[in-house]
Amino acid sequence: MDAKSKGSGMDYWKKIVILLCAGWVTIWVYRSALSPAYPQINESLGGNITDTALGFISTCYFFGYVAMQIPAGFLVDKIGKKKVLIPGFIVFGIAAFLISQATNIQMIYFGSVLAGLGCGSFYGSAYSLTSQNIPREKRSFSTAIVNSGSAVGSGLGLILSSFLVVQLQFPWQTMMYISVALIAVMLVAFVAIIRNNKEDAEFLAQSEAAEAAEAAAAAPEAPVVEKEHVSIKKLFAPKMLFAYILYFATCYAYYMTVTWLPNFLGTERGFEGAAIGFSASLVAFASIPGALFFSRLADKFMHKKVQFIVILEFLAAAMLLLTVQATNSTLLLIGLILYGFLGKLAVEPIIISWLGENAPKVGIGTTLGVFNFFGMMSSVIAPTLTGSISDATGSKEMGFYISVILLVVGTALFLLANLNKKKAAAQ
Repeated sequence: MDAKSKGSGMDYWKKIVILLCAGWVTIWVYRSALSPAYPQINESLGGNITDTALGFISTCYFFGYVAMQIPAGFLVDKIGKKKVLIPGFIVFGIAAFLISQATNIQMIYFGSVLAGLGCGSFYGSAYSLTSQNIPREKRSFSTAIVNSGSAVGSGLGLILSSFLVVQLQFPWQTMMYISVALIAVMLVAFVAIIRNNKEDAEFLAQSEAAEAAEAAAAAPEAPVVEKEHVSIKKLFAPKMLFAYILYFATCYAYYMTVTWLPNFLGTERGFEGAAIGFSASLVAFASIPGALFFSRLADKFMHKKVQFIVILEFLAAAMLLLTVQATNSTLLLIGLILYGFLGKLAVEPIIISWLGENAPKVGIGTTLGVFNFFGMMSSVIAPTLTGSISDATGSKEMGFYISVILLVVGTALFLLANLNKKKAAAQ
């Protein structure tokens, strides 16, 4: 696990952590760039676009993203991470450029689906790389560093879009040009850093041999265990299914917030100009210390991951409720900061680490693809549903309440599944 990259004194797994963090920054700068500019996009396309139609931009992206999860996970296992990541990011770059040239909302929809398909190559590749290369005792914390790229990218996208497009009145397409430039840089980095299939196979074979030797030395009398194979039964065992449901609820709350929070602050809470982007970015930036702090604790208390997950999810639901019910700006901002600190990006590394310990060991890319497919299904539903609620009621508050309910229910089911597991083990 400590093999070093060619021509460098840095461990390969550390390079992977930095690379994947930068990958999430790039993806999330793009993802968060359009929502603060919805009014400008509407104006540039004629001014007759509803909130439902604007929310459908995010839905189109996530539809493509979700559609790629299981195929991408399968391809990662079959042909390797590098051969999946690079073509995916090429498609992503083409999509961002197409959106910058859009003359109607349908062209933005098409580009968004294409961008989602391209970005869909990243998740299974990224977390296969982390699962196979990062030492187990550093995995939660390292995954938190990787995930912090989501927060940095989201915050940068919101701030840059609000400042450049809303306040300085640059064309909204400016953010797409910035995204294309970042994607080009990432493609060069993928080519330079990620091992090819042969090197990866050799490294994994050496790692497995070392782990087998350590296990044999520790328990020489242990029986030989047959090689594990991925099956539908294992992928959808109760504890796995409820983990998928929990991730669906976690992602629903997050993507509803990311998509509509800037608009909610501007239209329903009186925020203006760059203040919208800075305030909305609090969720992202507060999540970085939260993710690092709680993942470090989870690595230290490795057998308490379920407790960490459950407590964080319930607290995140409470903070989201506080945000929507706040009667003044100060209380609202406190709710946002605490939701970021305790929410998706803080708990996700722990869930992924838990998944790595409980999922079938063979075909981890497929397992991660199924897991992320469930989670990201929420991102297809949340933007358009919340937009429809806004068109029907004149407010997006009900979207926040739905998120809170889903978080509570999903967490309760996950807790019950793991309590039943403990009872079965005790018997």
